[in-house]
Amino acid sequence: MKTLLFSLCIFISSLGIIVYANGSEPKEGSRIVILLGPPGSGKGTQAIRLTKSLGIPQISTGDLFRENLGQGTDLGKKAKAYMEAGKLVPDELVLDMLFDRVARPDCAKGYLLDGFPRTIPQAEALDKKLAAGTNLVVLNLQVADEVIVKRAEGRLTCKKCGNIHHREFSPPVVEGTCDKCGGELFQRSDDTASVVKERLKVYHEQTEPLVDYYQKKGVLVNINGEKAPDAVYNDLMKALEKKAE
Repeated sequence: MKTLLFSLCIFISSLGIIVYANGSEPKEGSRIVILLGPPGSGKGTQAIRLTKSLGIPQISTGDLFRENLGQGTDLGKKAKAYMEAGKLVPDELVLDMLFDRVARPDCAKGYLLDGFPRTIPQAEALDKKLAAGTNLVVLNLQVADEVIVKRAEGRLTCKKCGNIHHREFSPPVVEGTCDKCGGELFQRSDDTASVVKERLKVYHEQTEPLVDYYQKKGVLVNINGEKAPDAVYNDLMKALEKKAE
């Protein structure tokens, strides 16, 4: 199962397509928020806070894969077959999962896309499905590469509860011990400088062009993601409030 989930992460990183099936497009006036930013910029943390404040769900391709695989749905079984064969899951299959999700009632007023779409073609596909009058806002967290690498290298994760500490920004009271539960802290293998730099390289090549794409459309707002989390959240909310005026 661990091998399967690891493979899942690899496949998801190359997909990240969000579009809407016929009949499930956002209605006019829906609020669609796209959260962009390099890996390690804090998108996940801010997405949770924003969706809670806005009252709209967060759409995550990763969660959809885990849901379908975990529940053993027909779509999940098909995806699992590709993954176990060492093949990329076809875009069509990924879209079927997404179509099913955005058709649910909780998406009627809109939703937040955490770092998706990832490429220009995916963004173009999304544009074709958005209903006229959809309130689209793209929030881009700007964080320098060196800051992201520094954040990752100092990150410490609790083996017991998953709580996060940082050697510099939030060090534990007792070295190597989680303040929350007393569990052992360790550095994840994907928090090394070499791994983070490789992920950033892929981001700059594939996803960063979306910043210019949405800037030209007049729907992008750049946010300084190097501030403290609370300050970043306040800036994101202010940007959304201004766009809603």
